Amino acid sequence: MKRQPITVRVASWSARHPGRAIAGWFVFVALCLAIGGAVGTVDAGDKDYWVGEAGRAEAIAAEGNLQHRPAERIMITEKSGAEPGANAMSAARDVAERMRRLPEVDHVAAPVRSADGTMLMVEVAMKAKRLEAQRHIQPLLDQSVEVQRKNPDLKVEESGDASVSKGLDTSRGDDLAASEKITFPVTLITLLVVFGSLIMVGVPLLLAVSSIGAAMGLSQLISHLVPDAGVGKSVILLIGMAVGVDYTLFYLKRERDERARAQGRLSPEALVGIAAATSGRAIAVSGLAVALSTATLFLATDIIFTSLAVSTIVVVLVAVLSSMTALPALLVLIGRRLDRKASRAARRGRPAGRRAPGGTGRVWTALLRPAKNRPVATLVISVLAMAGLAVPALGMHLRVLNLATHSRAIPELKTYDRLNAAFPDLLAEHWVMVRDNNPGERSEVRTALNELAAKAQADPMFAKKPPRVETTPDGRISVMTLSVPFSLNSSQAHDSLTELRRGYLPQTLGKVPGAEFAVSGPVAQDADYLAHQNDKLPVVVGFLLLLTFALTLFVFGSATIAALGVLLNLLSVGASFGLVVVFFQWGLASTVFGFEDSATHAIGSRVPLFLFVILFGLSMDYQVFVVSRIKEAALRGVPTRQAVIDGIGHSAKVVTSAAVVMVTVFASFMFLHLAEMKQIGFSLAVAVLLDAFVIRVMILPAALMLLGDASWWPSRAVRRAQRDARPAPAGPAPAPTYH
Repeated sequence: MKRQPITVRVASWSARHPGRAIAGWFVFVALCLAIGGAVGTVDAGDKDYWVGEAGRAEAIAAEGNLQHRPAERIMITEKSGAEPGANAMSAARDVAERMRRLPEVDHVAAPVRSADGTMLMVEVAMKAKRLEAQRHIQPLLDQSVEVQRKNPDLKVEESGDASVSKGLDTSRGDDLAASEKITFPVTLITLLVVFGSLIMVGVPLLLAVSSIGAAMGLSQLISHLVPDAGVGKSVILLIGMAVGVDYTLFYLKRERDERARAQGRLSPEALVGIAAATSGRAIAVSGLAVALSTATLFLATDIIFTSLAVSTIVVVLVAVLSSMTALPALLVLIGRRLDRKASRAARRGRPAGRRAPGGTGRVWTALLRPAKNRPVATLVISVLAMAGLAVPALGMHLRVLNLATHSRAIPELKTYDRLNAAFPDLLAEHWVMVRDNNPGERSEVRTALNELAAKAQADPMFAKKPPRVETTPDGRISVMTLSVPFSLNSSQAHDSLTELRRGYLPQTLGKVPGAEFAVSGPVAQDADYLAHQNDKLPVVVGFLLLLTFALTLFVFGSATIAALGVLLNLLSVGASFGLVVVFFQWGLASTVFGFEDSATHAIGSRVPLFLFVILFGLSMDYQVFVVSRIKEAALRGVPTRQAVIDGIGHSAKVVTSAAVVMVTVFASFMFLHLAEMKQIGFSLAVAVLLDAFVIRVMILPAALMLLGDASWWPSRAVRRAQRDARPAPAGPAPAPTYH
């Protein structure tokens, strides 16, 4: 006897023991949350972000304990707009003294006045490292608030690495809460339209939310092996809600169709078994495909992408697990309830109200008509349209989206702007780290640093103030800080970095024997990070294309379907990239959605790689589900052309519903404050729409109908079924049989 697939065996057990299966699932969710809460989250540290020359520079500084300390700046101005007077100076001395007494503070600089004379500033260096400082910032903020309370005629504000990060995290949390408020009602309405039953609506939402909860807990546990870069919760919510509802929809749709077709002749357990053998298998394959596709992000060797990959893989696999265990059990309980209701109705002589099996429907019949009747024209026009949408992607301009690009609706960033307007030399810095590997030449290193300082001060690309130099007690490691009076994203700031690395350093420190040097700093870190991503992009994309082809070939046994799937995914991704460029880089989003200019005019450096991988994974959902239905029909001997129409027609409603849910979830991220999340949400929403309504309705059916039986090459099973099929006899079709 042929051994049943694991999806069927697990679902069958759950169907036979629904109470235990449901209880087991929620115990699993509770354990994940409890263990995750107990162990907490391990956040990525500064070292996890080191890449390129900037990373080498940070390693040199760390060896001498001379890493850049996060700085907080307390700004004091007169509310009247006048130049700060004696009261302001007294407040500056007060806040400086308060800060010196705090254990979180390393040192405090003397108050300085801005060039225009309107602001006093006190700079405070913290002891913690940059990424740890946020956890220790509150005592400093409390002292600034206290000084403000004592001086009502003054305006006392604080801005810096830690306080801005804290503000961004607060904004991110508020954004996620707002996203949930948008996502849940729209998902609820969509599911009501599809199923018309509150009970059936509750199942997808319950499983999606519980899957997200379990994934949150597991991600905390996994962070002890792979530190979290702060993006995990956003990704788990974004992907978890989408795939959690999708997988449940696929399963529910098949079970309800089989229930309607059986007209009471099959038990709830048997119906679940059929759904498990078809849609259940497709869900398991789809989830595995998404997980494996996302795993290619590990090849980027970047902590952000590693966190994205871990979060996505965890929530997808948990969603698959819920669809294999809790979902069949819930469907059996609901099925038994429906059967009891039908029995009571029958005893009373009332019709049971059974639903007819789902068909293609008039709307989808009309949408599929062009591909059915004119496949060549449909294919050519659709492909040309998608290619046209992709053309703008050729001019995509990438940059690291930093503080200069975030929404100015965040209060901390408005304060940050006021500080930089008064003190432009704080906008950007270059940190030159030097390790002297030849102790006898330390005087030469000092001479070279002095020469470097002189060159920088004579160059208008650098600030006029003298560079700051720190050296270890043994003189072996030194760090020079060079200020740049331009914004982080400006061409002048990047030109100054190029001049420093390629010109001044080789001319000075480069001539000192045994001197090892490198440049870090905000500008250098962004430049090296972007270069690192550009280097890894071809590796990840190439491996992803091969993996997608291999997975599809393994699932369907058809090289034709595998190659077609890769090409269609590329078309979908290219079109979404093109629209991202039009709306964000070209600025149309500012006009249409009212986004700030800070969210436009460039694409976040992480966006293309993340989207490429995620979109390929999510496209596999629709590919596996739709093509599985087509193959089922073809294996029954239905001619390929008709199998395409039947397969897409029977899956059309659930694919549309799943797409609407996904688009809602993704589109809600367009209204977050962070520019990168806006771009990710927009592109994912656009790609899902194009995939569901153009790729799966126009291009895929037209291509498969033109290919005919060649669609299944080199698989022999389908071709044998087609060859052995006999023409159906005249008259009504026989009723289906169930085993």
